[in-house]
Amino acid sequence: MNNVEVIRELYRAFRDRDYDVFPSITTPDLEWIQNEGFPGGATYRGAAEVIEGVFQANSNSWAGFAYQIEEFLDAGDSIIVLGRYTGQNTVSGKPLSAAAAHIYDLRDGKVCRFRMFADTKTIWDSMT
Repeated sequence: MNNVEVIRELYRAFRDRDYDVFPSITTPDLEWIQNEGFPGGATYRGAAEVIEGVFQANSNSWAGFAYQIEEFLDAGDSIIVLGRYTGQNTVSGKPLSAAAAHIYDLRDGKVCRFRMFADTKTIWDSMT
């Protein structure tokens, strides 16, 4: 797989909750960074922390949570994905639609770092 295909597979695994494939496309020293101000935002290390602290946490807080991809930008060992978070908050019942950019750094065909930049105000507004 080329780097864009690796990232497409990552999104497929997330969408399908196929958590068994995630560790196979990430490095053991994976660093997953969510921007400041993002609900539950933090830096997670390793596939197991990301699965529990990010993927499963999002499923618990949002109905129909998804990242709607608008564009992939191939920058060699980095892939930038532009899109939008969507879903409905399980507490407030309000819909979510927030612009976000994801940057993946790859090493030897595996994701070693993720950085996310999102419109956190829009996200918090949908939670209250």
